Amino acid sequence: MQTRSLGQTGLSLPILSFGASSLGAEFRSINLNEAFAAVHTALDLGMNFIDTSPFYGRGMSEVMLGQALKGRDRSSYLLGTKLGRYTDRHFDFSAARVEESLHTSLHRLGTDHLDLLLLHDVEFVKLPQIWEETLPAILKAKKEGKIRAIGFSCYPMACFHTLLDQIENDIDCVLSYNQYTLQNTSFTDELLPRLKDKGLGAINAGPFSARLLTNAPLPDWLKEPEEVKNAARAAAKLCQDHGIDIAQLALQFSCAHPDIASTVAGSANPKNVTKWAQWLEQPLDPSLLEQVLAIFAPVKNLGHQEGLPENN
Repeated sequence: MQTRSLGQTGLSLPILSFGASSLGAEFRSINLNEAFAAVHTALDLGMNFIDTSPFYGRGMSEVMLGQALKGRDRSSYLLGTKLGRYTDRHFDFSAARVEESLHTSLHRLGTDHLDLLLLHDVEFVKLPQIWEETLPAILKAKKEGKIRAIGFSCYPMACFHTLLDQIENDIDCVLSYNQYTLQNTSFTDELLPRLKDKGLGAINAGPFSARLLTNAPLPDWLKEPEEVKNAARAAAKLCQDHGIDIAQLALQFSCAHPDIASTVAGSANPKNVTKWAQWLEQPLDPSLLEQVLAIFAPVKNLGHQEGLPENN
């Protein structure tokens, strides 16, 4: 699979990476054998960067991933996890928790180092704590060789810029989710130029925007405005009329941007992982893409608020 450089880290990521949130049974009950097979299939197809978090399944994703990776040469894959978010309501970015969380994640994952560590969903806390307390603790762990690269994830663009104003010289990359898709390109419109200027890596997650850009029934917890959902249904119908799954077009679009190192997508079903790799081998239909983008134009970049009000 094609790879791209992650900023100035020296890491080369596949354009499609494996997201292990589904291994934590975040979205449905899973079959253990299928979940392990999904990881193995991803690695065999070249998706050799794996993204997880102690939040996913409240530790279950990391435990499952550690078991799935047993016997695999550690140098054959890149591994990233996160810290700071542990439940829907429990956030802890204290220095003490940094050390504890990192130690626990390494144990669960069965490794002595991480290729990438991200601060998870920082918009839910008072941001000064991040540069005053969290970052120094992470830089210490990086100096000790436990982490190769560091960064953070969040949703609000304002939060990205506020944090970058303070720490962009000390981190290596950022991860944005659901914001480089057929419907929402805020990541590239509002943030990517700054990242490129500073030599910071860009990772995109959620090419299907929480099932919005699929033919699956939209989940009740989907936060996007109703007009966005209606546009997505219309776009999916158009793709279906052309014999294409909208998820295919969504994945091809998200993975095509040359300045985004990798797009992260996850499934505990190996058949989905195989299908994604096959989709990326097929040419993107520019005419269909133009028509779909026209459907989304009236609702382009419409999203929702996430985290503390002052961080939006």
